Amino acid sequence: MKTIAYVINDFPILSETFIGNEIRAMEKRGHHIVPFVFRTHKGMAQPEDIELAKKFLCVGDIPARRINKIGLLRCCGCHRALSFVHSQRLLGRASLLWNAAKLAGELIVHNCGHVHAHFAGGGAAHAIVAARLAGIPMSFTCHGHDVYAEPEDLPAKLAAADKVIAVCCDLAGDLKRIQPNAEVVSIACGTNPARFTPRPAGQSSNGRLLFVGRLVPQKGVEDIMQALENVPQREIINVDIIGDGPLRNDLEKRAVLLIRQRGHKVRFLGSQDGAWISSNGPSYAAVILPFKTAPDGSRDTGPLVVKEAMAMGLPVISTTYMGVKEMVTQETGILVEPGDHLALGAAIRTITTKSEPALRAMGLAGRKRVEALFTLEAQAAKLSEMIEAV
Repeated sequence: MKTIAYVINDFPILSETFIGNEIRAMEKRGHHIVPFVFRTHKGMAQPEDIELAKKFLCVGDIPARRINKIGLLRCCGCHRALSFVHSQRLLGRASLLWNAAKLAGELIVHNCGHVHAHFAGGGAAHAIVAARLAGIPMSFTCHGHDVYAEPEDLPAKLAAADKVIAVCCDLAGDLKRIQPNAEVVSIACGTNPARFTPRPAGQSSNGRLLFVGRLVPQKGVEDIMQALENVPQREIINVDIIGDGPLRNDLEKRAVLLIRQRGHKVRFLGSQDGAWISSNGPSYAAVILPFKTAPDGSRDTGPLVVKEAMAMGLPVISTTYMGVKEMVTQETGILVEPGDHLALGAAIRTITTKSEPALRAMGLAGRKRVEALFTLEAQAAKLSEMIEAV
């Protein structure tokens, strides 16, 4: 099977578990992976990703002599590489060509047969040029922020890549509208259900709702606060917030008012790793994840946290948004329109008044759906088949 080079801007990042998950799944499938990174992230991350980061090669550390490995036989790709370089407006062209040439030499040294990048930013641009110089195909995965909030010469990247991965159908459609000639393939990010154990039969939930995510507008955590203001005082709602971000201070102030004026209790537990989630998550009654579009256009297109919650056997309160509506059905949760606080409040009331057997039935239906459609194994199989066929 092909040796695959991965080109990543920053790694490891706590909220971007899908990159490490995918690399490990592709290795398990039989591919040899050669990972490259531009910046090693020093913040909090999943332990398995911190370990994986030790295998990454820093693009900046590649010696200049690697350029000699490109050789005259591969000069047929120079025209395509230079044409793409000149199409870039936001990256320094000299720096792009220099680093991509070094990267191309490294691809040849490692006998890579394909290059794959995550996000349509600088990493994807370097991967395109390096792949052309090395004479091998390349692909990259789009996620959301890189398409809707801060696109970087996106039409040129979509046209230049051999394949572009969209993590949900809505995103795939938008990419085709941006660049009709793009070779777009929909492959949803998957999870490993074996990492999560649903609450044992006969064991009641803790009665609380769980939110997991960065505290930024597109996650809809502000909508949770507003929705709770619509829930009558006689129905006390308890919510635990896992995550951190720029909205935290304002959210904590609103939580104090909710406790004082409405009696609802919102706790902020900070950032937690995957071990905490898998250990504590199944004890909750349900998750609440009301995704929407942020003012700057940022959005979550195929949020992995929804699939992880379903794998834990938790009902999902969310929105009819992007890839979420491909995951959650009436049997596995409740979806409302993004930004509809009244409907979100009603969904909260519906879930929190359901019996334990009803919640368990919804949760187990969600887990079965993940096992059937959204496993890492299935994701890796589709990606591997695509790469082998290019």
